Amino acid sequence: RKQFTEAANTAFGSGWAWLVSDGKGNLSVMKTIGADNPMVTSGKCIPILTCDVWEHAYYLDYANLRPSYVDQFLDKLVNWEFVAENLVRAMESGRNWS
Repeated sequence: RKQFTEAANTAFGSGWAWLVSDGKGNLSVMKTIGADNPMVTSGKCIPILTCDVWEHAYYLDYANLRPSYVDQFLDKLVNWEFVAENLVRAMESGRNWS
């Protein structure tokens, strides 16, 4: 959670925070800016969860308080069962996309 929150809160400008798998059950957190995504920038990971930190995602409700938005996203919006299913599917695929 700490790494994901840090990635989301430090993505300069508009971007994304990602929880990704290497297809073997290993997880890591990354951030991308603009329209980049982990499949393009690293080519070696499978997205499990993403958080949109472009201002359009949170500004009406949170103004410039991105950290509050990220906390609410993780606490109340994420369907953790779906995230777990995504991880299982990533491990079953055995792909590392390299």
